[in-house]
Amino acid sequence: MAVARTEPVSTLRSEGRTWPIIRRTILYVSMSTIGFIAVFPFLWSFLGSFKTSEDLFDFAINNPSTYLPVVWKFDNYTTVWALNFGRFFLNSAFVSASITLAHLILASTAGYAFARLEFRGRDVLFIAVIATLMVPFQVTMVPLFIMIKNFPFFGGNNWQGAGGFGMVNTYWGLIIPMFPTAYGTFLLRQFFQTLPKELEDAARIDGASEFRIYWNVMLPLSGAALAVLTVFSFQFIWNDFVWPFIITKSEELKTIQVGLANFRQEFTTDWGLLMAATMVATLPVLFLFLMTQRYFVQGIALSGIKG
Repeated sequence: MAVARTEPVSTLRSEGRTWPIIRRTILYVSMSTIGFIAVFPFLWSFLGSFKTSEDLFDFAINNPSTYLPVVWKFDNYTTVWALNFGRFFLNSAFVSASITLAHLILASTAGYAFARLEFRGRDVLFIAVIATLMVPFQVTMVPLFIMIKNFPFFGGNNWQGAGGFGMVNTYWGLIIPMFPTAYGTFLLRQFFQTLPKELEDAARIDGASEFRIYWNVMLPLSGAALAVLTVFSFQFIWNDFVWPFIITKSEELKTIQVGLANFRQEFTTDWGLLMAATMVATLPVLFLFLMTQRYFVQGIALSGIKG
């Protein structure tokens, strides 16, 4: 009679411990590889900002000795600031901060109304707002420019919007057309729907007005969603090139993305200066994300819980 062969208990336990370790190792190696691939272009640009144009074109991915500059050219950064880049930086900071603040105010109030208030046509109006997300900016770009140019009582225009340039080449023209945010309204509406209805019911019993419920009850609980909207809005406006390029003419009003184009000439480009300027342009968005990353993932998760 054959006797079944059994593995020792110690061997089974050893195999049970080994497989999770192998699986975890494979996962970590895969994540590290993907992370390195994602970070490599930024690292290469950072090192390139200290190189001359000649060193940049001598780069070879299979030759690690070409990764570092032959001579570290730190004056790329000082030269960038001497080329009116500080003005472009401040313009972008002012425009981005103003529009982001407007997004937070308008999206939170509209999102609260769509999520917590009952009024006729609410769902139809919300669908109309969401439908604007499917319209490319290139479709509305020309009509929007005509509206800004013919805006009454601005830039020498009369009450009919004729005779001048309206809001063209002004901070008003850079900021006001970017106030509406369908995405921000959708994000805040989704978040407000996740909050318990008992909170506003208790506030109404205490005699709170609708605005007080929004301001003192709902808004303090929306830090995660507001942080997500802040990062998305600031990043979008900071990196926007098309609208500032169309609406501005003078050097004093150009934003940082339009200013970056100044480093590219018709026949030549100083790539070292361009990369140094690009690194400077990246810092505010990177800093903002690092400051709000604790809320970022939480806001993304919470905003999609309830439709």
